[in-house]
Amino acid sequence: MSDHALVPAPVQRISLPEQAPEFYAAMRALEQAAKAGFHDPLITELVKVRASQLNGCAFCLDMHATDARRLGEQEHRLHTLAAWRETPYFTARERAALALTESVTLLATHHVPDEVYDAAAKEFDQGELAHLIGMIVAINSWNRIAVTSRLSPAPKTA
Repeated sequence: MSDHALVPAPVQRISLPEQAPEFYAAMRALEQAAKAGFHDPLITELVKVRASQLNGCAFCLDMHATDARRLGEQEHRLHTLAAWRETPYFTARERAALALTESVTLLATHHVPDEVYDAAAKEFDQGELAHLIGMIVAINSWNRIAVTSRLSPAPKTA
């Protein structure tokens, strides 16, 4: 028999909105500026979920998976997002965005290969691509803030 009791979340280390409100406001403005020129909300959420998976950010995973569901994202796509290359569920445009997300997120591993960038440039015009890169940079920054400060999702009841 398994124990399904909830384990308390780790204690948050620091609250950036309280301790560095000007920095936090700048982060919010950065995200809004990136989103302003990118008009595909489902790809936006897929990018945020995938980066958050790679960075191990539970708070952002919870938030962006919830946001994706609200936009109508299908459960089977969210459940298989970590293995998107092995599924038939994602469009060429989504695949290009996800590949770019992985390359930017894991920059120290392989940088951003030309073929990954070129595939994204084929699917997105230059303005969209610039804003997509901005969104990837922003979610990676949010992930680093949440993981470092131990921001945790609120417990959910069954």
